[in-house]
Parts: sequence; C-alpha cells; structure tokens
Amino acid sequence: MAVRAVRGAVQLERDEVGHMDEQVSALLTAVLERNGLTPDNLISIWFTATPDLHSDFPAAAARKLGITDVPLICAQELDIAGAMPRVVRVLAHIESDLPRAEISHVYLGAAAALRKDIAQ
Repeated sequence: MAVRAVRGAVQLERDEVGHMDEQVSALLTAVLERNGLTPDNLISIWFTATPDLHSDFPAAAARKLGITDVPLICAQELDIAGAMPRVVRVLAHIESDLPRAEISHVYLGAAAALRKDIAQ
C-alpha cells in the first residue's frame, strides 16, 4: 500500500463544542467513506482551525468517533485578512491502494469555495 494524503475542510456556523463535534465528525466520516477507508488505514491526522474557533480541539471529535490509536495534532490556521471564518481543515495521512489522482478530497458546505479545483 502507498502512503497518501487526503485534504478536507468544513465551515462551522458557530463556535460551540457540540457543533464542532458534529461538523468535524461529518467531515472525517465523509473522508473515510469517499475513499473507502477504515480507521485502520489512518496514519495520522493534522487539524487546523481558524483563530476565531476556541470552543474545543477539533481532534476531540475524532476521538469521540473511535479514532483512538492514531496520532492527531491541532494547530491554528494563519490569521489572514479576508479569509473564510470558522473553518476546520484536515490533512490525513493514509495507507491506500488508490492512485493519487483518485483520492477524494472533501470540502463540506461553504468550505467547498476554498478549493473549487478539488472539492467534490
């Protein structure tokens, strides 16, 4: 199996723990489903959140999904004027037989505007 990277993002409507859990869980579930993955295929996940998100760590949602033995890390996204607010991004390193061109990157809701070239 090859090591691949999968990108994704979701924009939250509000900065609340339950809402973040729901939206990040939906993003991770979509990444897994669209790429035919299970948590065993995950090597690591890097999460970033825009500076306006303070309610919780996005990685907490992954733990609640049962992703417990995968290294996770959270960081703050750059604070760029005019950037889309309340966005959580993921970069997941995976093991997959899919060719790089067939990896499905997942941008949910309004976050699809971030990468119109690869959002599905």
